[in-house]
Amino acid sequence: MSVTQEQADWFADAFAKLVDNVDQAILGKREVIRLVVTALLSDGHVLLEDVPGTGKTVLAKALANTLDGSNSRIQFTPDLLPSDVTGVTIYDQGKGVFEFHKGPIFASIVLADEINRASPKTQSALLEVMEEGRVTVDGVSHDVGRPFMVIATQNPVEQAGTYTLPEAQLDRFLIKTSLGYPDHNTAVALLLDSSNRARASKVSPIIAPGSVAAMAQLASEVFVDASVLAYLNHIVTATRSHKDSTLGVSMRGALALARAVKTWALSQGRTYVTPDDVRELAVPVLAHRIIVDPESDFAGVTAEDIVSRVLVDIEPPAYRAA
Repeated sequence: MSVTQEQADWFADAFAKLVDNVDQAILGKREVIRLVVTALLSDGHVLLEDVPGTGKTVLAKALANTLDGSNSRIQFTPDLLPSDVTGVTIYDQGKGVFEFHKGPIFASIVLADEINRASPKTQSALLEVMEEGRVTVDGVSHDVGRPFMVIATQNPVEQAGTYTLPEAQLDRFLIKTSLGYPDHNTAVALLLDSSNRARASKVSPIIAPGSVAAMAQLASEVFVDASVLAYLNHIVTATRSHKDSTLGVSMRGALALARAVKTWALSQGRTYVTPDDVRELAVPVLAHRIIVDPESDFAGVTAEDIVSRVLVDIEPPAYRAA
């Protein structure tokens, strides 16, 4: 079933309202907010990597407050156990049965703060739930429901006492992005409002979980021409054979980009995807899945550079909407 223009206009209006609502807490970072909302409506997860004090946690909490559903925050530390995240089965002596007590992962929006401070064992507790939307404890599966989104933060500067996220974990994040420091005018506006220490609390719920699921379903039905998908696949394939990479983008990454560009196109009121949509999302969706060759890394080449060079090398199709 194809998306009508009327549905596309409704989606674009709702998308803009979500962005505006979060923008109350995070000033001057509208493009980053659009990326995060795109991930939410693409059934994906987001990794925010930036230096301390740039608003990573505020952004995650503001998005959680926008959704009229459950949200939780997990502060990752070296002594955090997998059961502290997923939950645990406890024997109830009164009833004579084992009962499952849900962990904080059972929420619509989960903030995994400083995820790289937890041990690899605890980090791995997120692998199943981020991919399949369920948790298996003692052989029993428990669905976390929909919508479900993990927003993880990590600090790239301070590495003492941290554990690097493995590639299998990184691959499960739809988008990796950063906020960066605000521009001069935004910084002054924040300083004028310095007495407000809880900006995220100003954000009120404006959308129900069911509406988020409906928007995600609508986005999945956006039309993508075969030539655009071929262009997307050429980009992904080129990252695998690039001279500066030792590991390119996986098929999971290609599928993630295919989902994200549909939401991105619909957020702009279009019922179809263009090559420009692929180009705009290629870096935030694909770069974190690439491992740079050690020699190239020493020379200053980044994964973002590899994706950017691939976009220059591969000519987009001359696509015209029907």
